[in-house]
Amino acid sequence: MLSSSQLKDFAERGFLLLPQAVPPELVTAASQFIDETIERDPPGAGVRGPHFYFPETDKAPSLLNVLTETPVFSTAEALTGPGTLDVPWQVQIALNIPPFPHRPGSHHLDGGSPCEPDGRPGTFTMLVGVLMSGQLSDDEGNLWVWPGTHLTHAEYFRGHGPDAFFEAAGYPPITLPEPERIHGRAGDVLLAHYLLGHNIGGNTSDAVRRALYFRVKRSGHDPRWREFLQDPWLDYDPVRLIAG
Repeated sequence: MLSSSQLKDFAERGFLLLPQAVPPELVTAASQFIDETIERDPPGAGVRGPHFYFPETDKAPSLLNVLTETPVFSTAEALTGPGTLDVPWQVQIALNIPPFPHRPGSHHLDGGSPCEPDGRPGTFTMLVGVLMSGQLSDDEGNLWVWPGTHLTHAEYFRGHGPDAFFEAAGYPPITLPEPERIHGRAGDVLLAHYLLGHNIGGNTSDAVRRALYFRVKRSGHDPRWREFLQDPWLDYDPVRLIAG
């Protein structure tokens, strides 16, 4: 499903972009669900920038289908191992409403606040992002990523201990490389390591940026979250073989 060069690229950069991984008919069905969600609960008239909805996947089959009724889920498992990932119970509908002339000053990791009911941080294995609108140029609501920071974050937590996650509150103080903005068309898919630093970009276009985000875990991830923060390949057996 993934070539050795793609596995190596993920190992080094922490993410992959899969062009047109979701067929148009499933994009259309998911878009209709998003339209209906917005119609029922529209953002306020003055809302600009990010606006989110978090439906449960068993109540939003047209959204879950873009993950499980396409090669996307099995491609994600090509990074973690066959049969290793749990189907997520929730999906995020992420809007970016213009005009939003924003430049992220830094990165973040998801799950910093609030913590889960059992007190652990909200870590997971992989962020699966499905572009639901075109973002071919800069400043169209693109997600920003900092390549290689999955490795730098793991190094930071090895040095400071995994409980340093709580003090960092989602913003570990690491040295950052130059960021990249994710470009693509509706139906393109981003597979990103949980430890990859990322953030919301600005939108100065004429259109609302739309995306779906699935936070996917490998089975048994939660009890091993401390080990995972220090070992980036704990949940990624095939990538470990490539990374060495």
